[in-house]
Formats: sequence, C-alpha cells, structure tokens
Amino acid sequence: MLRLSDLHASYGAAPVLQGVSLVVDQGETVALLGPNGAGKSTLLAAITGTIPQRKGGIDLRGIDLLKMQSHAIVASGVALVPEGRLVFAPFPVEDNLRLGAVRLQGELAERFDYVYALFPRLAERRRQPAGTLSGGEQQMLAIGRALMSKPRLLLLDEPFLGLAPLVVSQIRAALEKLRASGMTMLMVEQKLDIALQFAQRAYVLIKGKVVLEETTRNLSGRSDLRDLYFALAAGSIPTSLPS
Repeated sequence: MLRLSDLHASYGAAPVLQGVSLVVDQGETVALLGPNGAGKSTLLAAITGTIPQRKGGIDLRGIDLLKMQSHAIVASGVALVPEGRLVFAPFPVEDNLRLGAVRLQGELAERFDYVYALFPRLAERRRQPAGTLSGGEQQMLAIGRALMSKPRLLLLDEPFLGLAPLVVSQIRAALEKLRASGMTMLMVEQKLDIALQFAQRAYVLIKGKVVLEETTRNLSGRSDLRDLYFALAAGSIPTSLPS
C-alpha cells in the first residue's frame, strides 16, 4: 500500500527526516513511535505534501506522491487526522464533515451515513457548531472528516492525545471497526500500551531516522520493554538492548 524509500524532509536548512524507509501493507495498522521531536508528525506531513522540501520515494499503490500537491494526494486516497483536531469551530458538525469530502465525486449521503454510523454522537450534534463540542467529540469529528474523502490510507497523528479514558475507549472501538473493515492505517502514538495493543507492527523513529522495526507482538513480549520505553523517551536506544 505505502512504501517510503530513503525519505528526507526539512524545514528550511534544518533537516528533520534523514533517510526514512518503511512499509505499510494493505489492511495493516502500523504505529510510529518515538520521543517528541523525532520527526513523526513531519513524516506524516511529508506523505501528505504539506512540507514541500522532500526527496526520496513515497509510493502509494504504485503512485508516486513525491511530486504531487497535497490536494492531489488527498484525491489519490490519503487522509490525515491532524494532531490537535483543527476543526472549523464556527461551522456546524455537518459542514465540517462536508469539507472533508470537497474533492469526492458523487452523492455524499452514503459518506454521511458511514461516519454517523461510526460515531452516533456526531449525528446527534450534526447542526451544532464544532467549537462547542467536547474534546472527544472534536476528535471524532476530525476522524469523521478524514473518512468523508473515502481514503485508502488513513494517517492518524496522536488520536488519543489529551482525551479522558472513557473517550479513548470509544474512539479506539471506532478505529478497531475501521481496522476490521480493512482500512490501512499509519498512526503516530506516544502511548506505548495503546500502540502495542492496537497496531500490528511498529517503527521507532529517533532524530529523523528509523532505529527499530518490530511486530507489536514481539515488542510486547520483550523482557526489557520498560528499559526500551525509557530509552525512547530519552531519544536513544541503548546498545545493550537486543533487537
């Protein structure tokens, strides 16, 4: 589905991604782990074309995304749920969702039904201004807006950040339904426990480079997982830890 090959990206003269290579297979959920400043959000920005200074390979089902503009990348089947939700506060829920489908051809009723079935709370609040929703409801709206474009690949940047445990469980249940339906997902996640339980594989990014790739099952079974966790938080992988 998605293949990144020796991907570099920078903001001005400052390099952020330094030769990242990874693969997300069709129907797979992959977690991207690492400390703050590792380049995780920049990687998603590079995929979606919102950071222009990129070089390397970004292949989606045989389509080269590297030279495409962000609107064309969305049309090719990539949708991003950004960190911080970024809903359009004055607009009602339904208008926020409609903006997610601006490049989708055809009747939108099926997409509205799809999102409202996944998040019934949004259907109840469809005429309510997005800025008056709770944080959890705004996250549901951000996910729903991304799904309106009928994506093949869903990118999630910290989808559980700042949410109460009950809301985390509700959103996680919705994402599990997406995964069961065959949706391909690449998820940036700071919470190691959620990432290991939800994703099938994980990549660890440190200072713009992939330093570890492992199945979450094997990673969960590591006896040194606590040491690894603190190493990630510190921004390094101790050389004494086995791969």
